[in-house]
Amino acid sequence: MAAGGVVALLWWRGPAWSGVVDAFEAVEWRWVAAAVGLNLLSVLVRAIAWRTVIVQAFPRPHPGFPLVFSAFSVGLFANAVLPGRIGELARVAVLNRRMQQEGAWARLLGTVFAHRVFDLVAVIALIVYVVLTAHIPNWASTSLIGVVVLGVTLFTVAVMSARDHRLTRLEEGLGAVRKVVRLGRYGLGVMRRPGAAALAALFQVLGWACQLFAVYTAMRAFGIHEALPAAGLVLVLMNVATLFPLWPGNIGLVQAAVALPLFSYYGVAKANGIAFGFGLQAIEASVGVGVGLIFLAREGLSFAMLKVMPDASQAEPPAHQPAPEPPAEADATPTRAGVSG
Repeated sequence: MAAGGVVALLWWRGPAWSGVVDAFEAVEWRWVAAAVGLNLLSVLVRAIAWRTVIVQAFPRPHPGFPLVFSAFSVGLFANAVLPGRIGELARVAVLNRRMQQEGAWARLLGTVFAHRVFDLVAVIALIVYVVLTAHIPNWASTSLIGVVVLGVTLFTVAVMSARDHRLTRLEEGLGAVRKVVRLGRYGLGVMRRPGAAALAALFQVLGWACQLFAVYTAMRAFGIHEALPAAGLVLVLMNVATLFPLWPGNIGLVQAAVALPLFSYYGVAKANGIAFGFGLQAIEASVGVGVGLIFLAREGLSFAMLKVMPDASQAEPPAHQPAPEPPAEADATPTRAGVSG
């Protein structure tokens, strides 16, 4: 219903839609190709950041980058096509299927949390850049303050909760819930390694920098020749608009969040702004959906299975894979209960 309301509002109160069509006809495709390439580079770099976190959470052998990238790509696909943040759990389930280590499910959940904390570090840096160089709409200010406060809080919680599996041992006789919590804290182990934490944060910042330049090149594709701060503003507002996924992609809401500030602060015609909003979202989705579909097929999974990926029962390996050791299966069940709660 909310999606229908936004679409109706855009239709009746938006720009002349013939102008939106004209904006698409004037697109310079070489800039679109550059934006797609930069988005793909961003995905690669952020997957490296996640593997950096994973290495600090598990004893050897560590999963190789191709396996981590495959799981990360499936997670991006799930986030792009399904409401909520199902992709965060889907990437855990995909990677857990290929790992034979005890408590992998719970540790991987911890690594996803740590990875997202480093994401917030990059977001805060972007917000500071935009505040210093561009205008921030009043409607977005409260959300951005909330993101900064949340980022600082979560980073503090992650540091305080982290346990290095190389320095502490899992006690015998722990209850199921306490065992899951302890394993999850091992997943935050990167926070106890300043060098590895700095490296993971650097990769996340580089990933967001790639996205920033992807937005800039996409603006050029649609004939919007504004400076880099305008691209920073667009990237921040696009993420504010998708902070709470109300429907897949928050389509309509994203376009309004992008077009109105460009019109108000930079004089970009609403038709161009709306077209750019659709184009930018399509560029980002093309990477997440395209790469995600490739690796979804590579993992032998279907879209129907993806929708129930958060269920730990889907962590079973395919028939041609060796079955996990019994302790790993025992850990997966209580972990799912912890996530649901």
